[in-house]
Amino acid sequence: MAANFWTSSHFEQLLDPEEVDVVHQLDKDKGLTLEEFKLIKMHMTNCILKLAQSVKVRQRVVATAVTYMRRVYTRKSMSEYDPRLIAPTCLYLASKVEESTVQARLLVFYIKKLNSDEKYRYEIKEILEMEMKILEALNYYLVVFHPYRTLAQLLQDAGINDMNMTQLSWGLVNDTYKMDLILVHPPYLIALACMYIASVHREKDITAWFEELRVDMNVVKNISMEILDFYENYKISDERINAAFSKLDFKP
Repeated sequence: MAANFWTSSHFEQLLDPEEVDVVHQLDKDKGLTLEEFKLIKMHMTNCILKLAQSVKVRQRVVATAVTYMRRVYTRKSMSEYDPRLIAPTCLYLASKVEESTVQARLLVFYIKKLNSDEKYRYEIKEILEMEMKILEALNYYLVVFHPYRTLAQLLQDAGINDMNMTQLSWGLVNDTYKMDLILVHPPYLIALACMYIASVHREKDITAWFEELRVDMNVVKNISMEILDFYENYKISDERINAAFSKLDFKP
């Protein structure tokens, strides 16, 4: 894996926000809206998390899996690449890449245990076949840099010993994977945005420290606003999810 983000394939593949918020024409033809597109990705992020908790893999594996899933849908349609199969397959692939391999049969066991809906209940063969399609969709670029290591270094550098602020910052980083930030921004900026929100919430003045970093605070604040906007506006309900999936499942 590349040791430096700036020379990695992850950096080379960063996208503009408008490139991420695009519903594939095949999905549009079925009536899927941008809001529903985002909602399905958010729902499948939660599905990956629940499945990961069952098979007991690290948060980093979850983050890599979600990144793969979100990258796939910048290139492929949900109509052709069923999110209910893509999500567990991305977790399977990420577990191998992050050297925390989970057996496909164990994934399938928990998929069936967690989901009563037949549309989620895929078999080993289907996961293995989809893994190859995902690799092709990702152009075999599997390197993902996450904000976690940078966040730990930044908290230490800022002299933050407040456990509540540390935990809040980590929780915020986890939640950023419910958005597409990892496809758009370098990980260190995501980490800084989460620290910025946590410092305001905990009334911890680290303005001088931010100034010493010589980063563009407008970018940090814009990312922070995007995160806060997500908390304000995005609520998942079974009704909305089912309505979105019913469009994808419709066969004209």
